[in-house]
Amino acid sequence: MRDLDDHDLAFSLAGGIGDIVRGTRAGGMLQGRSLARVANEVAQSWTDEVLAVHRPDDGTLSEGVADDRTRLGRSRVWITDVIDGTKEFSTGRSDWSVHVALVVDGRPTVASVGLPDAGRVFRSDQCDHVDGPMSGTLVVSRNNPPPEAHEVARALDLAVRPMGSAGAKMLSVLLGDADAYLHAGGQNEWDQAAPVGVALAAGLHASRLDGSPLVFNREDTYSPDILICRPELAETILAVTAP
Repeated sequence: MRDLDDHDLAFSLAGGIGDIVRGTRAGGMLQGRSLARVANEVAQSWTDEVLAVHRPDDGTLSEGVADDRTRLGRSRVWITDVIDGTKEFSTGRSDWSVHVALVVDGRPTVASVGLPDAGRVFRSDQCDHVDGPMSGTLVVSRNNPPPEAHEVARALDLAVRPMGSAGAKMLSVLLGDADAYLHAGGQNEWDQAAPVGVALAAGLHASRLDGSPLVFNREDTYSPDILICRPELAETILAVTAP
């Protein structure tokens, strides 16, 4: 059995999850809720087993799995979301993602975000954001766009574009297809940990809308908002969003 370091393990997990989830679409035999349920269950079971074998002493936190509160007493916690953007995945869209993060003392120090339909996995130890001309775009939730987005868009003369998962939106900023991602409708730690880990490692700004840092492995996993953007835009955007 391969002895993987944390970065390689996160990368292998994200890639493997993507392969498993995409495999449940085989033959078009499942659709909608049935497809989403089976994909989540199979991929989560595989993920749990891999972490139990390779990191048995670490804590875990995942969507759809009963919260094992022993994680609160552990320095190292793996936070995963095997399908971020379930609606997008189950309806055949490509803007869903796979999230794997290792949080150490509240910070996502290792992270991988996969875009399985594009065949790509981005890892925090091998990434940098595209630092070119502004795209003129602000990406927001397709299902729950925040009212603050329009104020930010006016302040920076940006077009607002809806998109699926949090990981897909973060990667659109990293790749230079968007300048900022803003959300204020509430998420959970598994939605944010891996995208934040990759974003920060790539040199992007990531914070709450009041400018405070995003902290993970808390007792309450709910997180009300997030901002990920090109670093030169952070001050202007926070002047609009911060109370």
